[in-house]
Amino acid sequence: MRRFCKTLMGALLMVAGMNMALAETDTQALQQGLTINGKTVPVKSVKQTPLEGILEVRLESGETLYSDSEGKHFVVGDLFANGEQGLVNLTQQAQDQVRVEQLAKVPQKDKVIFRGEKPPKATLEIFTDVTCPYCRKLHEEVPRLNDMGIAVEYLAFPRSGLKSEGARLMAQVWCAPNPSEAMSAIKRGETLDVDADCDNPVADQYHLGRELGVQGTPAIVLPDGRMIPGYVPADQLGKMLDIEG
Repeated sequence: MRRFCKTLMGALLMVAGMNMALAETDTQALQQGLTINGKTVPVKSVKQTPLEGILEVRLESGETLYSDSEGKHFVVGDLFANGEQGLVNLTQQAQDQVRVEQLAKVPQKDKVIFRGEKPPKATLEIFTDVTCPYCRKLHEEVPRLNDMGIAVEYLAFPRSGLKSEGARLMAQVWCAPNPSEAMSAIKRGETLDVDADCDNPVADQYHLGRELGVQGTPAIVLPDGRMIPGYVPADQLGKMLDIEG
């Protein structure tokens, strides 16, 4: 890890040494896309980093790399700041912030929500797949989370793709008159007598999950945007949030 950080920072500083001006017209070229091996890779955003001459380029695929203003030299990897408190992963911080912003745009009506009787102390956004065993295991702990004051807001992520059985079953959940009850029922292994052809957000949420770096389920997003892959017991999640039941 130490060797990787030194190598990455050395490469970035070498490119920064070119002292290229970061005029607005320079970044516009990258906004149009990054050309790699003769193919244009779509770019979602371009931002300046603390290093002169180095831009943070976030691709439509969700990946982040660091480039000069013309896209002629770039580095793939995480950018670290070496401060008094040690190494700070600036790339991870930026990705966390993107998750917070993107998830805030998802309407509440498009989520399957579980809350306790009192206003929640914290909310977990969880990308789930109803065919996933560990998603079902985590769902068994949702009442415990709610008792602790932690709300759960589910988003769909059919891990086998949009043509999978999981995608069809989740469409049924979102099309049900009471999606929360349907989610609990289907995760208990029950079948739903619901038409899955309604206008539902499963496809949009699947694409959002891929963009935010979801690779499997459950994928738990904390309020600060950090993403925890896999099953985590309710009490451990409470400790992460500084909430004790």
